[in-house]
Amino acid sequence: MLANGQKIRIAIDCMGGDYAPEQIVKGAVTAAKAGKAEIFLVGPAAIVEKELNKYDTSHLPITIIEAAEVIKEGEAPAFAIYHKPNSTINVAMGLVKSGDVDAILSAGATGAVAVSAMKTLGLMPGINRPVICAPFVGLAPNTVLVDGGANVDCKPHHLLSFGIIGSVYAKKLFNVSKPKVALLSIGVEEGKGTTLIKEAYTLLRNSGLNFIGNIEGYDILAQKANVIVCDGVIGNVLMKFYERMGHYFARWLRNQVDIIPLAGSVMKIFDQVRLFNRITKKERDSGALLWGVKGMVHLLHGNSQSKQITQAIKRTAELVNLDLVSFLETELSAMNTTNIPDYSIPATR
Repeated sequence: MLANGQKIRIAIDCMGGDYAPEQIVKGAVTAAKAGKAEIFLVGPAAIVEKELNKYDTSHLPITIIEAAEVIKEGEAPAFAIYHKPNSTINVAMGLVKSGDVDAILSAGATGAVAVSAMKTLGLMPGINRPVICAPFVGLAPNTVLVDGGANVDCKPHHLLSFGIIGSVYAKKLFNVSKPKVALLSIGVEEGKGTTLIKEAYTLLRNSGLNFIGNIEGYDILAQKANVIVCDGVIGNVLMKFYERMGHYFARWLRNQVDIIPLAGSVMKIFDQVRLFNRITKKERDSGALLWGVKGMVHLLHGNSQSKQITQAIKRTAELVNLDLVSFLETELSAMNTTNIPDYSIPATR
């Protein structure tokens, strides 16, 4: 519920993801039954209605919104968004723009969702690229990686904006008053790294952020920094590796049990590994926000099924109540963003 007692409204891209629309609709129905939000299912009406007919939805707050076009995995994001104006992603994003819903949820292609968000909602002042903030839940609870995979070809000023967004994330969600921001590089010295990293270093140093310089891979989980900045390729690879650490370590321990009986202390470690795996899995399944656009956009992994959809709807409702978009806008106005070139895509009217 919002502060005024109104139920939170969420538009869901019914055709995004590996298991769309069946699992998307199933998860949405479960969330609606739990009273988590008012749901707007966006997709080809006949297809969505066919899925809804599998359930008793007569008293549920679910509305179908027609969107005849579908953006498929592998399509060039920018081309698809501009040449399929009636795609499920574009129509759902339009509902956010018009204020008819409070957020959009999609398990579709991240690139297409990001381009649609930039085109339809626009970017906040001082931000040129939206980003995914990926927290290191479990091993480094007050550390977030930015970018987790929304951007692949980055410029130095993009990494600066990532640092700004990450700093705001840490303030709001970690309650850290002065977050420490660092660049991920191959050495701690200022001159280490690619041209991109070295030029971004100068921008971050002069930004007014609490920039502590470079950190190496050794230090990612050491909590030396609250915000770790990198491009989306490195960030996405790193986060996917991290998210599966618990799974593979637990499997390795199980194999050791089959070979050699383990002592009680080792079994306790095994239990902690399984706990860590559950924590990271829950965070992974809940998806992540696309930060920097003028609206609440929640992304999910493409392989999400009904359980993840239900969980993400609950999480989206919680994030709407935190009013993160307004908080980010307020924080940006107080930061030094004047030296970031404005390459943003203007919002459509």
